[in-house]
Amino acid sequence: METPISEIRREYSKGKLTQCTIHDNPFEQFVEWLDDAIIHKEDEPTAMIVATVSAEGFPSTRTVLLKGVENNQFIFFTNYESRKGKQLAGNPYISLSFVWHKLERQVHIEGKAEKCPDKVSDTYFATRPYKSKIGARISPQSQVISSRMEIMRAFVKEVFKLAGRDIKRPDNWGGFAVTPTRFEFWQGRESRLHDRIQYILQKDGNWIQERLAP
Repeated sequence: METPISEIRREYSKGKLTQCTIHDNPFEQFVEWLDDAIIHKEDEPTAMIVATVSAEGFPSTRTVLLKGVENNQFIFFTNYESRKGKQLAGNPYISLSFVWHKLERQVHIEGKAEKCPDKVSDTYFATRPYKSKIGARISPQSQVISSRMEIMRAFVKEVFKLAGRDIKRPDNWGGFAVTPTRFEFWQGRESRLHDRIQYILQKDGNWIQERLAP
């Protein structure tokens, strides 16, 4: 490696974040930033790092795609028998992180997840591409498999089995809706003096804003 990892750094200078210009409502602020990420063609602007905790207290992370911001909740879909699905069944507390490199922005969200109603999961599943529907039905997500060939054989078998038929959502696949209790909006600034503003949900349903040290 030509450059030591410890010496890799860059200055951030593309924006700023002030309590005078930020929205009072964190959901409005998030949607504005997400729109900016889409307009500026960020790679996978809806990708978010999802963190859960095992029954033993060990954290784990993975990346999934945000599929909706509705009724003050963040929605994503997964296999309920996956690692994250099982962990959320035991401990519903969760964190979500978005990183938009081109805009030098991050958003971190903490909250509680609950399964979406079947109707919501059915409606979204119906919009998925054909191959994605098949994949959701045959993948034992997060489980050990012998080889890629094993999953490919299962995929082909399911394709022939369901040829010409409507593909229904499997019972072990569906959505989670995350109700946030904390947001943090992060804007990169010069000299590592980054702007960080958090929103904390109060018992009366209102949000308070606070600036954090970088």
